[in-house]
Amino acid sequence: MAIELTTKEGRVTITNEVIATVAGGAAIECYGIIGMASKNQLKDGIAEILRRENFSKGVVVKQEDNKISIDMYIIVSYGTKISEIAHNVQSQVKYNLDKTLGLAIDAVNIYIQGVRVQNDN
Repeated sequence: MAIELTTKEGRVTITNEVIATVAGGAAIECYGIIGMASKNQLKDGIAEILRRENFSKGVVVKQEDNKISIDMYIIVSYGTKISEIAHNVQSQVKYNLDKTLGLAIDAVNIYIQGVRVQNDN
């Protein structure tokens, strides 16, 4: 599935992978985020951190009636306020998608897949 935008110059198609990469990049820049996790994970109870090229496994883009919503699966740092981190990720992802791709996002749903102690080595 892809998002189609029509302009006076023509049509623009943006794939879900592009949206996921921009959204994931915005999310991991936020304080308290360890990384993105796969939506289909939890093998042996361990959430695996995704690399940048696999962000589409941790971001689900939905389009219904010209409304775009995004589900994001993240891993947060131990000792941080999860509700504050989730709010910051929502704001940052909405802003970056609007600024970068010109997409107005109606909802960014955050799913915490794990809490990790961050190594500062």
